[in-house]
Amino acid sequence: MELYSGYVNRLVSELAALPGIGDKSAQRLAFHMINMPPEKVKRLADTMIEARGRVKYCSGCYTLTDEEVCPVCANTARDHSLIMVVEDTRDMAAYEKTGKFEGVYHVLHGAIAPMLGIGPSDIKIKELVERCSGEGNVSEVILATNSSIEGETTAMYISKLIKPLGVKVTRIASGVPVGGDLEYIDEITLARALDGRTEI
Repeated sequence: MELYSGYVNRLVSELAALPGIGDKSAQRLAFHMINMPPEKVKRLADTMIEARGRVKYCSGCYTLTDEEVCPVCANTARDHSLIMVVEDTRDMAAYEKTGKFEGVYHVLHGAIAPMLGIGPSDIKIKELVERCSGEGNVSEVILATNSSIEGETTAMYISKLIKPLGVKVTRIASGVPVGGDLEYIDEITLARALDGRTEI
């Protein structure tokens, strides 16, 4: 039995289809939108439509932007010879929040996942190779893909393509998180932490 009228059900259903939004969150958002002033609802709807129509890939790093080149790539103070490779724009945003990375990025928009039918040609690997071989001014590529099987596979694949170009290839360290209890951490993470130890 449906609890609400057709429009409410449709709104809840559309919101619940978004990633990370469950049924309860979808209901909460739907009721909130229905109770918003009409001008705010219109502004929200117009913003979504405009963003969908105007946001595209940066011609440099392939992050999402509404300009030809994103603010990071356009910044001449950044080190354009240092490229950090990430799986998606959210990963790039996470590194930018640290304020520690002064190079530029390359967003793959996914990872190699044969079980899901995602191969190297389905993500932005060819474009990365072109960046590294094009002008010859790339000195290092930092592989910052996730520590999952897909992320590791992608990192190894990219490394095999980039190293022959004479570009230094590094992988981000992974290990024990700050505040983590060793007894709850998996063996692979512990092994990585041991291998990546540094002198203090």
